[in-house]
Amino acid sequence: MTAATAPAALPQAAPKPRQARWLLRLQRPALYAWAALLLALAALLLALRGPLLDAAAEAWRQYDACRTARCRYDQAAILRYKDYYNWGTYTLGALPFVVAAWAGAALTGRELESGTARLAWTQGSSPARWLTVRLAVPAAVVAVGTSLLFWLHFVAWTASRGRIDSAKTWYDGWTFHANGPTTAALSLAGLAAGALAGLLLRRALPALVLGMAFTLGIRQLAEQLMPHLWPTVTRLSSLHSDGPAGAGISVDQGLVTRSGAHVPLVTCNSQAQCEAALAHAHAVGYFHAYHPYSHYWPLQLTTTALILAVTALLVLASFLVLRRSTATPFRPR
Repeated sequence: MTAATAPAALPQAAPKPRQARWLLRLQRPALYAWAALLLALAALLLALRGPLLDAAAEAWRQYDACRTARCRYDQAAILRYKDYYNWGTYTLGALPFVVAAWAGAALTGRELESGTARLAWTQGSSPARWLTVRLAVPAAVVAVGTSLLFWLHFVAWTASRGRIDSAKTWYDGWTFHANGPTTAALSLAGLAAGALAGLLLRRALPALVLGMAFTLGIRQLAEQLMPHLWPTVTRLSSLHSDGPAGAGISVDQGLVTRSGAHVPLVTCNSQAQCEAALAHAHAVGYFHAYHPYSHYWPLQLTTTALILAVTALLVLASFLVLRRSTATPFRPR
């Protein structure tokens, strides 16, 4: 009688690599650069809320109190505040394009071009999981960083109201986005757009350009649709005023006729010509359909929701492109 042989041990499945940790190690230079950029912008925005604002506000107080032809005031402080504000605002507005360029060039494009992605797929990580990690981890980092920055920018801008005569209006294009969550939403859209560009082109440099182009298109779409995402208010004014009254994001303006109809503004080159044109149009006043400051947060939130919806479509498109590209077996050359 022979002794029973023990069954051979089943081979253990190799543990899946920790994709998030590997991604952070792989993108360590980009992570350090992002952290340095966030710290620099945060320091600048805090200075705009503190010493830079105080110096410029005091200079404006001296200027407004001037009643003679020659007065002394700190013009350099005013110009310094203006320059630093513009630099901070423009840099914050450029962040979505920076994210898109990095996502297209380094996050997906370079890995597909060099074959690193396919190597990861053969080591226990499915393509879908590979892409999920490359979208989820950067999205968390980008969302936290840009949310902090737009909040600091809003605090700095709010503190300047009534103290800086040359402060930007809330409806200034760059200021509007830098002041709210649309910046974070656009950055997430840039991340998704860059990732999609990398999956489509599989080359770093072309994906960088295409990702930024996608992001620019999303921003332009948001700019065009934003005024129509929330009901406007209409303000009427008489013909004795300088023109349509009301400051904000303008949607439509023109003349009100005797019948109550709204018609476009007339064009004229002289006072007599203007009076004749107004009489011919039977105008009795002006109308102005616009968004006042009270619509700031409704416009911010509705525009953010629109951008996030577009971002979700880009993410879905990325997974569909990846699924299509990995459906055909890979044959090494």
